[in-house]
Amino acid sequence: MIEVDRNTTLNLRGDPEVMLEYLKLSFKDRWMKNVNENLKKGYNEMSQINLTLAEIGLEDDMTDLHMYEKRLTGRDQR
Repeated sequence: MIEVDRNTTLNLRGDPEVMLEYLKLSFKDRWMKNVNENLKKGYNEMSQINLTLAEIGLEDDMTDLHMYEKRLTGRDQR
C-alpha cells in the first residue's frame, strides 16, 4: 500500500496506469492548492505595502498643498 495522503491509500495490486494517473492528479491538486495559498499570501502582503505607500504619498500631497496655500495667501515670507 502507498499512502497518498492521510485519508487515501492505494492498493498496488490494481491497474498501474490508473494508480499512476491518480497520483498525478493528486499531486497536481496539492500543488495547485499551494500555488493558490502562496498567491493569496503575496497579494495580502502587497496590499499592505501599497496602502503604506499610498499613505506616504497622501501625506506628501497634503504637505505640498499646505505650502501652496500659504504662498497664495502671503503667509509664507520667503
